[in-house]
Amino acid sequence: MPESVGVRQAQAQRTRRGLLEAAAAVFVEQGVQAPVRDIAVRAGVGVGTLYRNFPTRADLVTAVYRHQIDACAALAPQLLEESASAFTALTRWTDAFVDFLVTKHGLGAALGSGEAGLENLHALMLDTLVPACTTLLDACTAEGGLRPDVTAYRLMRAVGNLCITGPDYDQADARHMVALLLAGCRTPA
Repeated sequence: MPESVGVRQAQAQRTRRGLLEAAAAVFVEQGVQAPVRDIAVRAGVGVGTLYRNFPTRADLVTAVYRHQIDACAALAPQLLEESASAFTALTRWTDAFVDFLVTKHGLGAALGSGEAGLENLHALMLDTLVPACTTLLDACTAEGGLRPDVTAYRLMRAVGNLCITGPDYDQADARHMVALLLAGCRTPA
């Protein structure tokens, strides 16, 4: 491969990654309906570059959340390896999952909008994150630190419900309630 082709490909990957990072940050601040111009400005590119990489808003939203979902899933085995116990790994992973959920302003509305391209995002999240959570739960159960009736889907759904923030309930409140939920999932001492 000629060097110039490799350089162009590397630049295209950096541009795409920069757009994903900028979009993720803007989505946290303004929600998924934020103006694409704000995303392009934050990425340091023109709107045309954004549209060349992501022709529709659904393409951009899906790419941002796919990237974040994959990162959250990859965190599970990493935390199991580096944590003192499986329950510590589960707690740390759940904290990351809470961060992911709380910062998704407007994602729920976007998922229910019927916009083409977004209908599979919820399934993608479940298909990717439930197995990651199951790995953690299985390790906790094997250590004897978790009730055997706790399933990944139920736990993630409960965490998701606890992460619905509002004027009198913020991310800190969600973290506190999720910590209480996890404590209730432990086997009695």
